Amino acid sequence: MRTQAIHLLFLLLSAFMSWSCSSVKSKSKENPHHASQKVGYELVWQDEFDYEGKPNEAFWSYETGLVRNHELQYYQAENAQVSNGLLVIEGKREEVKNARYDAKSQDWRRNQAYAHYSSSSINTRGKKEFKYGLIEVRAKIDTALGMWPAIWTLGVSKGWPANGEVDIMEYYRVDGKATILANAAWKKAGGQYASQWDEEKILFSKFLEKDPDWPSKFHIWKMDWTEDYIKLYLDDELLNEVDLKTTINPDGFNPFHQPHYILLNLAIGGNGGDPTNTRFPRTYQVDYVRVYQKDK
Repeated sequence: MRTQAIHLLFLLLSAFMSWSCSSVKSKSKENPHHASQKVGYELVWQDEFDYEGKPNEAFWSYETGLVRNHELQYYQAENAQVSNGLLVIEGKREEVKNARYDAKSQDWRRNQAYAHYSSSSINTRGKKEFKYGLIEVRAKIDTALGMWPAIWTLGVSKGWPANGEVDIMEYYRVDGKATILANAAWKKAGGQYASQWDEEKILFSKFLEKDPDWPSKFHIWKMDWTEDYIKLYLDDELLNEVDLKTTINPDGFNPFHQPHYILLNLAIGGNGGDPTNTRFPRTYQVDYVRVYQKDK
């Protein structure tokens, strides 16, 4: 009888432990950062980076090489990984052979045999493009000297700047001072690359005064985009509002009345400052990217 009682007690304890573990596992799935419902909006696309390996190729493509702004980094796929629920873009100090090297070229992107830094830039062009709605990105940016992380969009039609650019987030140096930027750009009269900007520049010290631990935390950047305006937020604080009645190219085209695609990248050098004395590697981490559009 005692043996049977002990056996029964063991079975009851085992059943309780099994239920308890199941309950804990269930609760662990209740991620507080899972996409919440927004009144009047539908979640139309998201990447929660809840997998391991490379960014989902159904969503993301890579830029390769030396690309823009005389930045120092060579963009390559190797520097973007998804792990532990995060997209991690890593900036490295390393020598990378320039696959497009041409010693006779006058183009800075081609006449360098090697780059001395590497990073990644990924985008949703041709895969996930959106017109109007809310774009929300939760990320932890690297604020070290030389870093230039960004969350931005470009229009699918026309070349830059006539296609329209929205900088949901940029972080770099302005007059040598660390700055958070929220911008939009479009074409103005002049040369091929003549651009008109509606930009807001906020000294990074403002955020550090509120929270000295700001750089070690994740923050939420949001773009609220309608036919009439683009509003750019950081942690629900409105940074800039762009009146889309004013964003007209010289040919009459409004680049913010067309679909845009999303870019995430970590540039090095250029406006980011001189990284010579910065310790590497550096990391730019993204928790999720979500797009909501108004219910039909």
